[in-house]
Amino acid sequence: MNITLGGGYGGLFGLLILVGDLYALFNIFGSNATPGKKVVWTLLVLLLPLLGFIFWWLAGPRAKG
Repeated sequence: MNITLGGGYGGLFGLLILVGDLYALFNIFGSNATPGKKVVWTLLVLLLPLLGFIFWWLAGPRAKG
């Protein structure tokens, strides 16, 4: 019996989002940003996985050089 759930994240796409979010979180915690900014970026990435990653990619703090 094959049950397909409509919508949502799944399969390879979901795995790519997970890897991207983990990458973003490691970079957020390794950045020079203030603790408050780190909390805001972390919440954004955790609460909105795809959009949070995109926002972080465009404007988020980067890891220390």
